Amino acid sequence: MATGPMKSIGAGELRLEHAGDQVTLAGWVGRRRDHGGVIFVDLRDASGIVQVVLNPEDRPATEDVLRGIRLEYCVQIVGSVRPRPEGTVNDELPTGTVEVVASELIVLSPSAVLPFQLDDRTDIDETLRLEYRYLDMRRNRMAENLRARSMAIRAMRSVMDEGGFLEVETPTLIASTPEGARDMLVPSRLRKGNFYALPQSPQLFKQLLMIGGVERYYQVAKCYRDEDFRADRQIEFTQLDFEGSFWGQDDVLDVLEKVAVRVVEDLRGVVPKTPFPRMTHAEAMSRYGSDKPDVRFAMEIVDLSHVFQETGFKAFSGVLEGGGTVAAINAGPLGLARSGLDAQVARAQELGAKGLVWMVVEEDRSLRSPVAKFLSEAELDGIVEATTAHPGDTVLIVGDSSKVVQRVLGQLRLDHGRPDDNDELAFAFVVDFPVFDVGDDGALSPAHHPFTAPADLDEMITSPETAVSKAYDLVLNGTELGSGSVRIHDPATQAKVFEVMGISDEDARSRFGWFLEALRYGTPPHAGFAIGIDRFVSILRNEPNIREIIPFPKTQTGADPLTGSPSR
Repeated sequence: MATGPMKSIGAGELRLEHAGDQVTLAGWVGRRRDHGGVIFVDLRDASGIVQVVLNPEDRPATEDVLRGIRLEYCVQIVGSVRPRPEGTVNDELPTGTVEVVASELIVLSPSAVLPFQLDDRTDIDETLRLEYRYLDMRRNRMAENLRARSMAIRAMRSVMDEGGFLEVETPTLIASTPEGARDMLVPSRLRKGNFYALPQSPQLFKQLLMIGGVERYYQVAKCYRDEDFRADRQIEFTQLDFEGSFWGQDDVLDVLEKVAVRVVEDLRGVVPKTPFPRMTHAEAMSRYGSDKPDVRFAMEIVDLSHVFQETGFKAFSGVLEGGGTVAAINAGPLGLARSGLDAQVARAQELGAKGLVWMVVEEDRSLRSPVAKFLSEAELDGIVEATTAHPGDTVLIVGDSSKVVQRVLGQLRLDHGRPDDNDELAFAFVVDFPVFDVGDDGALSPAHHPFTAPADLDEMITSPETAVSKAYDLVLNGTELGSGSVRIHDPATQAKVFEVMGISDEDARSRFGWFLEALRYGTPPHAGFAIGIDRFVSILRNEPNIREIIPFPKTQTGADPLTGSPSR
């Protein structure tokens, strides 16, 4: 092995100005090509790739070693940098103007036959990739994703540090707390029959930090939620968690905006337009049918109830008489045949609607639809006017309860309008969430968590079903990046929230007594937020799911093909 450093420069750092330099490189054999006895190797390390020339006449190694070099052998190269000969420059590589002529090659570690090719041109089964994740990380796509994740965390920390926040780690073996999902449990060896819960978030501990006088807190927190897997969910995930004393909603959103801008600037090289637009939860639901609206495109929901106020069409009149809503989206020029239009009805029913009315605007601005003959001219004109429809456009109409109408049209809106990529970035804050979600049985559960402050305590007591909280989300391209709220800092208000939820004093003391006790000792007003790091980076990297961002993720069934966990 060469004396001195194992490597003097990164393979991907070499440029024309290094021509003539003697360098020591170390990395992996990415490609190997034999040309008339001369071997050309693409040497790859974390910094990139450079071409290495192994000429047997220069005797960089024995003939057996040169002949035995295979893909992914870990090697050390000593050699000189030279410009590539005319006609051999590779414009696709940053190092494509130079090559290294090896004077010495040492095999640091041979490689077994690969289970799959490591170039990004090969489509590989995800389970196989996760089983050999350490090899998958050598692929350019994964390597760049991991670098982007690191850059994002560094950018977040820089904003926190500049803002005077104190980084504090909170416990990961805690008592169970209500966070909206099932807890991951760890049995206690010393206290048999008892369990720790892994934190779904550091919620109560960061509030204790505020009580303890830590006015600005943050951490890059590992959290756990036993919930169903989706493209943007894992049972184990990482979030930027922060909290501030003597804060209200605007203070949090101001810091959050700075964090988002810094991350985008570092990862994308662009500066998002600020301030981010804000809308209430009620507005988001009525306009977009979602509390995480994708505002990159219009196609907003239009209320048509006024158009059908006097209608003789029983499907709509019955809905309105029952207190429901009739609304529509203009899905634009879909160009669907009759079978495709009828498929929209089936899709609406799949989403929970009783049915759907489709209408296609003809060149003369009349409406083609199976139900057009049941509607008056005024109603047909009202539909076209309200939806600003033009010839060729398809209007989709649903009549049902407001909740069903919003859910169905909101999803149909995404079906027909959502961009296939995340090249464009559209941030939005959604504020004024309900205090409670109302179940089909009328039961109340916290829309965020039971420590979120209501906007009006009296309203929460008298009208809990419609009461508004001081909770807010950050949304990017129709994905919720994270949630936060102004917290309850008054013990009396906290007791009222538990009372409305049907939690008795005894039950509250049993579950949260240690926290309720802390609230009694001069708790400052405080507020905070948590943003999902993997989810955020996956959007900026145009990845379809967060498994491409997490170093060692689980499959969609919660398994780890690499280690075989969970195990008995």
